[in-house]
Amino acid sequence: MNLYEQLKDKKSVKRRSAAKKLRKLADVNAGQFLLEALKEEIKDTRTWETQYQIIMAIGECNFKEALPFLLNLSTKNFEATMVYVAIGDAIVRLSKQHENDALPALSLFKSDNHMLVDGALRAVAMLRMKPSIEQISQILKFVSASEVDAGIRFWVIAAAAGWTGKEVQMFLKQCNTSTREDFTEAVELALQQKYKKWFPL
Repeated sequence: MNLYEQLKDKKSVKRRSAAKKLRKLADVNAGQFLLEALKEEIKDTRTWETQYQIIMAIGECNFKEALPFLLNLSTKNFEATMVYVAIGDAIVRLSKQHENDALPALSLFKSDNHMLVDGALRAVAMLRMKPSIEQISQILKFVSASEVDAGIRFWVIAAAAGWTGKEVQMFLKQCNTSTREDFTEAVELALQQKYKKWFPL
């Protein structure tokens, strides 16, 4: 059984395994199969982990045709909020017009869904984007409105390894007062302008 066929397996764990492998392969030919699988998968709220991996695979495979469906999903109610993280991540990957285009992430700020935004900002960090000064300023303003230990800040700290400017330095200095060890570790790397290879779920 190939990975495309495995996406239709009766067992969720098998479908999830296929999605994870296709995500790692970033198989450009897998997109349509993944989208069809996702349309079936979201009918069962119990399989949110599989839904997450399929959505992440769609983003990694750069299947832009899935964007309208994902944008529609972003407005739906999911009990498992991690699904929103995957949606936000995939939307940024599929919407960006160039390698440093953070506008798709900014456009999700008005959603009032922090998990969706968290996924979008994670994509910005994972793609090592270096957005324009204006876009960086908007990102910093948005996350700075949250508490210093708020999870929404983490991926911005990670992304800031490739950013410059006083505003960025001030943000990192503020985040360095966090009680979270992962924050202070990421701040230290960002101040040294060193990217770390993160391994998100």
